[in-house]
Amino acid sequence: MDSSLAKVAQRASGFSLVLSVLLIVFGVLAIMLPVAMSLGVVIVVAWLLIISGVVQGVHSFRCEGIGSKIWRLLVALIYVSMGIYLRVNLHIGLAALTLAMIIFCVSQGIFTIGAYLMTRSSGASGWMLFDGFITLILGIMIWRHWPASSFWVLGTFAGINMVVSGMSRLGLTLAVRRALKMSAQAA
Repeated sequence: MDSSLAKVAQRASGFSLVLSVLLIVFGVLAIMLPVAMSLGVVIVVAWLLIISGVVQGVHSFRCEGIGSKIWRLLVALIYVSMGIYLRVNLHIGLAALTLAMIIFCVSQGIFTIGAYLMTRSSGASGWMLFDGFITLILGIMIWRHWPASSFWVLGTFAGINMVVSGMSRLGLTLAVRRALKMSAQAA
């Protein structure tokens, strides 16, 4: 391997290693502080809606035709107003996002179980059934305690996602570093 390419790869893997550890640490913090993280998720979604609405509004003036322009302006207005509403009413935003997550989990669980039923003759389809049941049960468990579960669910899920992403990124980074080391030794 070219020495300059090896240096770049080593530097990139070092950055990835730091990012992996930070993801794991912040994920654990999010799991330990689920209410604060849940509120943070709603704030981020609210700002994303506001920014998206502003971009949509600016883009609407570049469109051809009055119907397209009016439609895009209306969509932009809805985005901005929903973002502002969520930002001002965080608890309603928590309940709404948790309900959306419940609907997502239940439907994903049902569709995954359905996909298992269509592919059950393949060797690895048992994992698909397991995934479908776990996702469905998770959605039902959250729904049974909704809206009270809204305060902790989003933050906990975000934290778990960060920990799992950090761990998988860490494993991948360590594998790349081992491959770089073996490549350097072979050369």
